[in-house]
Amino acid sequence: QLAESGGGSVQAGGSLRLSCAIIGHIYETYCMACFRQGPGKERERCALINTDPALTYADSVKGRFTIARDNARNTLDLQMNSLEPEDTAMYYCAAAFLCVDLERIGLWGQGTQVTVSS
Repeated sequence: QLAESGGGSVQAGGSLRLSCAIIGHIYETYCMACFRQGPGKERERCALINTDPALTYADSVKGRFTIARDNARNTLDLQMNSLEPEDTAMYYCAAAFLCVDLERIGLWGQGTQVTVSS
């Protein structure tokens, strides 16, 4: 079970921080990622962190978004800076034992809306 928080509305250039808590699972062994789907767009994986930890980012968010684990809080955090209207989307966190399984059989949160106005 995943619980997301931190979405909202912000003006272009602003920042938001999303958090995703894993409840009831072995947090340290999981690959975790952020996905998003904007209106009329395909779902996109915006950032991923695995257990190395190795980080990967979509080109569209590179340099603006930072994904990180907080082991003390058992959360996945996504810091989003310099937000653009194109970042408007429903954001989801996902977790799986293997990164390749994230979309097929991973755990998914309910999603949180991020709206960026120009």
